Amino acid sequence: MASVKGNELGTYTEAAPFTPLGTDGWRLGSPSDVEKQFSRCAAKLRALRADSGQLREELNLLFDQLLSENYNKTFDPNINIRPEDVCTLLKHVSCLVPLSQEHLVIKLCQLVHHLLNQLKVIMDERTLDVLVNYTAGALKVCSTWTHSDVLLALSTIVYGNGPQCHQHLNDLLGEDGVLLLYSSPSQPNMELRRVALTCMANICLRIPGQPPLDDQYRSVSFRVFLKTLQSPKPPNTDELFYCMVIQAALKGLQCCLSGGKWKFGGGEEVGSVLAALKRLLFQGTPGVSVEWPAVLYPSPLPQYEGLSASKPVEPPKPIESQKDAANKKRKSKGKGKKTSTEESRGDDGEEDDRDPVPELQKGGGREGGRGEVESLSKPSGPSLYPSWKKTSSDSEFSDPEGSAQSKLRLYHGRVRQGALHCLLAVVKAVEKRTLYGYWSSFIPDSPVGGLPPLTLLTIIRKDPSPKVRASALQVLSAMLDGSRQFLAVAEDTASPRTSYTPFSFSLATSVRELHRALSLALLAETSPQTLTQVIKCLAYLVANAPYHRLRPGLLSPLWKQMRPYVRHRDVNVRVSVLTLYGALVTTQAPLPEVQLLLRQPEVSSSTGSFTPQDSALSWRQRDGVSSPSRTPEDTAPPWLLQLCVLLVTQPREDQSDSEGAGTGGGAALEPSPVRLEALQVMSHLVRGYFSLAQACLCEIGQVSARCLGETDPSIQLHGAKLLEELGTGIIQQYRPENNVPESLRVPISQVVLFWSEVLSGPLNGALQNEQHPTLQTSACDTLPSILPQAFAQLPEKMQLMCITVLLGLTYSENYLVKTAAVRALGVYILFPCLREDVMFVADTANTILAALDDRSPNVRAKAAWSLGNLTDTLIVNMESVGVDFQEELSDMLLLKMLQAATRASADKDRVKSNAVRALGNLLHFLRQSQLSRSAFQRPLEDAVLALVKTVQSEATMKVRWNACYALGNAFRNPALPLDSAPWSCDAFSSLCHVVTSCKNFKVRIKSAAALAVPAKRGCYGDLKQFSCVWRSLATALENSEDTNDFLEYRYSASLRHTLSQALLHLLSVSQSQDMPALGTSLAGEEGRGIKEHLIKYLRAEEGGGEGADGEKDAVGDSFTPQQRVGGLQETLIRLKELKAEGEEWGEEERGKEVVVNFLEDLLKTCEGP
Repeated sequence: MASVKGNELGTYTEAAPFTPLGTDGWRLGSPSDVEKQFSRCAAKLRALRADSGQLREELNLLFDQLLSENYNKTFDPNINIRPEDVCTLLKHVSCLVPLSQEHLVIKLCQLVHHLLNQLKVIMDERTLDVLVNYTAGALKVCSTWTHSDVLLALSTIVYGNGPQCHQHLNDLLGEDGVLLLYSSPSQPNMELRRVALTCMANICLRIPGQPPLDDQYRSVSFRVFLKTLQSPKPPNTDELFYCMVIQAALKGLQCCLSGGKWKFGGGEEVGSVLAALKRLLFQGTPGVSVEWPAVLYPSPLPQYEGLSASKPVEPPKPIESQKDAANKKRKSKGKGKKTSTEESRGDDGEEDDRDPVPELQKGGGREGGRGEVESLSKPSGPSLYPSWKKTSSDSEFSDPEGSAQSKLRLYHGRVRQGALHCLLAVVKAVEKRTLYGYWSSFIPDSPVGGLPPLTLLTIIRKDPSPKVRASALQVLSAMLDGSRQFLAVAEDTASPRTSYTPFSFSLATSVRELHRALSLALLAETSPQTLTQVIKCLAYLVANAPYHRLRPGLLSPLWKQMRPYVRHRDVNVRVSVLTLYGALVTTQAPLPEVQLLLRQPEVSSSTGSFTPQDSALSWRQRDGVSSPSRTPEDTAPPWLLQLCVLLVTQPREDQSDSEGAGTGGGAALEPSPVRLEALQVMSHLVRGYFSLAQACLCEIGQVSARCLGETDPSIQLHGAKLLEELGTGIIQQYRPENNVPESLRVPISQVVLFWSEVLSGPLNGALQNEQHPTLQTSACDTLPSILPQAFAQLPEKMQLMCITVLLGLTYSENYLVKTAAVRALGVYILFPCLREDVMFVADTANTILAALDDRSPNVRAKAAWSLGNLTDTLIVNMESVGVDFQEELSDMLLLKMLQAATRASADKDRVKSNAVRALGNLLHFLRQSQLSRSAFQRPLEDAVLALVKTVQSEATMKVRWNACYALGNAFRNPALPLDSAPWSCDAFSSLCHVVTSCKNFKVRIKSAAALAVPAKRGCYGDLKQFSCVWRSLATALENSEDTNDFLEYRYSASLRHTLSQALLHLLSVSQSQDMPALGTSLAGEEGRGIKEHLIKYLRAEEGGGEGADGEKDAVGDSFTPQQRVGGLQETLIRLKELKAEGEEWGEEERGKEVVVNFLEDLLKTCEGP
């Protein structure tokens, strides 16, 4: 269906609707009268025929009556005129008005625009085709003086319907298309040019869910819009008309860029667009006299704009004096009001986007800071816009000259806002890596030294329009979002060299300048909506800046400056402040500077930073927040944690906000967004700074339980998330690798008490809440976050409840709940108190096997992960409990697990990676009595071949790594018939192939480790297979540094270590028949290379490195150099005792002599100085 909506772009303020007035000023008629009038006129029009008498007079009268009504639903929502009635009417009327009657054609076009625009009609395909045909014909036949109205109607018709008008696009946008003619910079009629550009913009606009406009026409339109922006204002052109043309071009450019990747050329085009937009960012700014470049080029160095005339500038005022002056002038401001008026899609010149004059006066305080005089000529003084305020007064609009100036300022502001919307679209469309080269053009890197450049920060701090400032902040936020990898280069912990400034230092300076400028903007901002954007922008900065590489001191002022805003009247400001605090406690946690800030007690605003709006912020008084004397500073819970607890649980005193969450009788809690954000901050605090938060463990648990007991599912969900973070934090404390002293851990007894209270509280209700699966999922995620040692001490009734609930939830119809339950069982199976319980292992196994056949890939992936964990448990039990556990476990269950894991190894990669892990464990676990049974023969072969196929496949490296590990794991089973099984050759061949040819060194490492696992020579098969393994390892060692990927090169030392260990292992198990092949290999050039690597291996203090991902099995990492040399001596002694037999004893003896001499020489070298 073709679509028409009331706004060309959702980001632009809509035009005020036309409202007919009576003599007394009241609106004429009622909604029913409007509908009746439309029905009467429509009926009369439908009754007319082309041959009717006095047709022209009738049409003229009826058109006037229809045009006189206001159909705007935002003005009166009770109007209910069916879209199909409008479509039927317009199709019929277009047949009645011949193109020769130009005055009627104009009125018809006005009616089309009026009805479609105000009623937001979604046209059917037939109506769209009829109206486009009619207007396109009018452009060809009618006089030029009618074309403005015709184009206005056409722009309304094609709004978002560009792709559906493909048969007319060539006439409109082709080489000699009428839109290209009228939109050309050489077109003298500015109104025609504006409407043509608007029409092109509406053709390019893409409605979500619809196909985009053909690239050919989009590129043509893009070039027209860019050329319009680059062209100078024609001489003798009214500035207002020129602004309207630029606005239309900006809207069109935004339509071209929105909703997709950049497709309009390379760096030159990007630079041209950015240069044009940057010039328009300062449209109408008095005193800015700059030679703007035509193209911006990517460079880490700033591109300075030069003054067109060198005029001295007044020295800036000191920061302190400007701040004081600003604070004296500034008055507190209440909530800002948004106007939601309608914009005409065809004629946007009357959109009501006024920033009232009081806003300009409030801007007086914005000149604080570094006295930015960005390229200003002397008469304008040190402020960016003082001349805009010289005659500002409440009566300014009543003065004709003042009114004209105000209107011009309004239009200039719209241009700047449109340019920022376009810039935002560019930031989203262009690849991040490309955009980073242009940062210096929009973000300064230093506040000192010469004239500061004109950047986004200039607009954020100096522009008089809060909407423009907010738009600039949105652009800056979009640039900062996802820039962590780019900003990670920044560093200023060491002083830079005087000869040059490294890029890392320049980037660090930019981060500091962003902090400084946004902090000043925060102090000066008066609009609540823009203030919210400032704080959100700071949150993006904090989330992406590398503070661990910067000198401390950036976060402390910001932390203190934000404190008063948690009591701001505007709920959005309060939410954004909490978002910023969340970013502060999340970024590179734990940061020493943030730890110090969290330990500091609350201070009154008089001793720290405060905002000039403090009088407006002090509406909320909390007795519990500022009471540091209650507990010693070192044990007091963090102020931020106390604040969040109060925000979530305590009623607010001020009841003026309409967003309150309470009922009429009792005191209302904070609005839901504030409470949700406070819970998020608590979760971040617990995750990043658990050692500080653990003092409030019980209190946080009570908050979580309270949230779970509420009726709002969102609050319940965040309560469950907080509970999960608490459990995870406790588990992290008890992990051996984290080395947390026992005295600093939460005592086991306290953990048991904590979980006893939680499990007997409202968590049960959340676990059984089938109406809210997301909540049920989150509640399910809390159960595996119980510390295993604490779980063992819980009452047996509670343990049984947890297990029963999880087993039951695996049969949920919701895949999210089922996934969480299966994952939780995969965690529980590792608990020491549960893993030796054969009945629990069997129940869990059957549940996981059922989940492996689920239709949801998410469920299957978690089931495979849990199966991997369960089979890990089997290996642990086999080693700790022994044969008793193996015998108790059902053979049939093991067979089912083997077959299910084999099937899963052919699934998607995220299922496959854990399925092959499970296969390796199962092949390791099986006993001789099981392997000899006929029922296991075919599944055993299928399982090994599945691993072989995965090793040789094009799957992800993680999957292949796991498959190699699994084969090595299987080789550890002495009952596995490696010497006689037909699949044994395939297993060794696949590992040999990977160890020599895989591009990923970590996969090579794991395949080499697997080849070194078999403990007996017979496992390697005949002489041919043994020689193949040796040659593969020797070749891999020779080529261990050959790689084109630097990221792989870092694993080469670990690879050589593993290969050397594997070669020595083969020598240690070799027999006399292997000597000729080994002797041939070690006697030549290959042997000298092997010897060099073996010497390094035998002398190495550490082995394995980072290549084995912490897996030290079969790599020899645990051996000291002395142990390695000792093992080599044992190998040498064994080889000397070998006796050749058979017909080729002479060749074997010669080979043995070469090998022995090689090893003796190797030992002498290692034992020598």
